[in-house]
Amino acid sequence: MTGGASTPGAGTRAGTFTNPINSGPDPWMIWHEGHYYLTTTQGDCIRMWKAPTLAALKVAPGVVVWRDSDPARSHGLWAPEFHFITNRWYLYYTAMAASRVDTTHRMHVLESEGTDPLGPYHYRGRLFDPANDLYAIDGSVFQHPGDHRWYFLWAAHPGHRLRIARLANPWTVESPSVQLEAAGFGCDEVREGPVVLRRHGRLFLTYSACDTGKPDYTIGMLIADERADILDPSAWVQHPVAVFERNDAAGVFGPGHHGFFQSPDGTEDWMVYHAKSSSDYTYAGRTTRAQKFTWNPDGTPHLGQPISLDTVLDEPSNRKTPKGSGP
Repeated sequence: MTGGASTPGAGTRAGTFTNPINSGPDPWMIWHEGHYYLTTTQGDCIRMWKAPTLAALKVAPGVVVWRDSDPARSHGLWAPEFHFITNRWYLYYTAMAASRVDTTHRMHVLESEGTDPLGPYHYRGRLFDPANDLYAIDGSVFQHPGDHRWYFLWAAHPGHRLRIARLANPWTVESPSVQLEAAGFGCDEVREGPVVLRRHGRLFLTYSACDTGKPDYTIGMLIADERADILDPSAWVQHPVAVFERNDAAGVFGPGHHGFFQSPDGTEDWMVYHAKSSSDYTYAGRTTRAQKFTWNPDGTPHLGQPISLDTVLDEPSNRKTPKGSGP
């Protein structure tokens, strides 16, 4: 399986690309040692793509890095994320039982044998809060710059809301989890896909709200000081409006479930997200797109608007500093 039907460079000049860059939803992507690595929801396995450019990702062969026969976690593999912690890659993903009952979805963790994002991986364990072991999807982790500890964020029941807990290690929750209240901007049913962006002394917790099948699936944001006690829900302040939402004029609906990455030379900030081209209430057609974002004068991220699929974009900056120059 490949990441999309387009050919890199088709209808574009060298050094550019067009979206989508993958045919799947729920993307996570990083730049690592000369290549982009991308995962999206595949359902029956965890598949990863590797390529030196975003255009090349569109035809890169997908590598299956994990498939599971254990009936407790063999189906509904969703939203994999991979993070380098200490000296290993840890791959966080959602899976459900072979019964295909939605409430069996739980979070699981794989650990790499070495330092290659492609693995091989072995199963490390189920990541859960013993006091709230009801339902868990869309897990993400981040290191708090205040106490240098790692924290786990996910979407949980009751209510399909965001929760946060401190980790003892990459696969074990240490603290009780707490629920973080987050606005839905007119949608009551879902808060999910949390990810933390750090900049300018603050933590920006961006998340998706609304049912992902609806055209109004959107991205909201909570903000905390980077020195705050982030297990105190009052430390997080709701940004009053959605920060990324449907763009009818561009034919983009339901943008959300996203991640952030920097250009290879570190000079640009980018986001990767899924969206669809239909305003119908459907889960079909959600594809992975990437675009650059900037920063507002007040230090908050300016994600802008999702762009049309026929927009030709420059590849993320990869200018090498000439020898003898630089800071």
